[in-house]
Amino acid sequence: MGEASMVHMVSALMAGLALLAPGGAHADPVADFYKGRTVNMLVGVSAGGEYDTHARLVARHIGRHIPGNPTLVPQNMTGAGGIIMANYLYGVAPKDGTFMGVIQNGHPTIQAVGLQNVQFDAARFNWIGAITPTVETMALWKTAGVRSVEEARAKGEIVVGSVGVSNITYTFPQMLNEFAGTKFKIISGYRGGSEINLAMERGEVLGRNNTWSSWKTTKPEWLAHKDIALISYAGPKPRDLDGVSSLEDLARSDDDRKVIRLITAGTRLGRPIAATPDVPRDRVTALRAAFQATMKDPEFIKEAQGARIDVDPISGEDLARVVEDVLATPAHLRERAKPFLQ
Repeated sequence: MGEASMVHMVSALMAGLALLAPGGAHADPVADFYKGRTVNMLVGVSAGGEYDTHARLVARHIGRHIPGNPTLVPQNMTGAGGIIMANYLYGVAPKDGTFMGVIQNGHPTIQAVGLQNVQFDAARFNWIGAITPTVETMALWKTAGVRSVEEARAKGEIVVGSVGVSNITYTFPQMLNEFAGTKFKIISGYRGGSEINLAMERGEVLGRNNTWSSWKTTKPEWLAHKDIALISYAGPKPRDLDGVSSLEDLARSDDDRKVIRLITAGTRLGRPIAATPDVPRDRVTALRAAFQATMKDPEFIKEAQGARIDVDPISGEDLARVVEDVLATPAHLRERAKPFLQ
């Protein structure tokens, strides 16, 4: 081998070693991209609720696990029940991995049934992960004297509170009326769950829908004192919710069960985090891995426990599969579900 060839080979070897060495100029293109950058974490609803709480909790910890350690900045972009944010994330935000958002978990179903103002394709979001599935429940105040769906059906009309007709606080008791034979009279127009809670205490209404995790976080004393009775739930059955009827199990036919599963598909998504479409694949892989590492981070777990937030993570890949299933729902079932979501 000539001297020139030897020099060339040694130079190539040294260059290769430099790439592998810590701090090499191109050792990790993902770290190179994220170093010194800001990643925006968008939230489509106002501050204080579960979506906002989950977004800010993840944002405080995930940056340590993303190569390059970018700074995460949560931002609330409210309007149209989160549709404005989702449309922005899909069509306007840079598609380079510097924007993520906590998507309302009902959005894939809204897209599937063809509601207006949806300007996104949920299948094209790069789903990153969720802290835990969501379990929706129907709870009745103690003065209702009802502790099961069967007792609710026998009692007849029971007045319950709701935020509005397009909200799960309306949809859940509406589904119980349709699929389980209850006769809930739904009063809409409350500004939020806290206002409905006050109305229950005052006797204006006798129940409401809420997530199981929210009951445990916001009203543990109600649960301890048996001030409310949970009569039905939708979503993955939690380990600590025994003796409560699943809404799907109350259905009278297989098609009814499929319609319920479509309407409540968001329970299997939790409070899902997604990045924009068209992000380079290596960055998506890194963000998903960072999310999974965050879920095992002792500091994250300690803070989640302090906030009474269950940690039962859903991977980005699993979120994507749920979305795919929702969008593949047969047309006749989507048409049956649509009136519950308008």
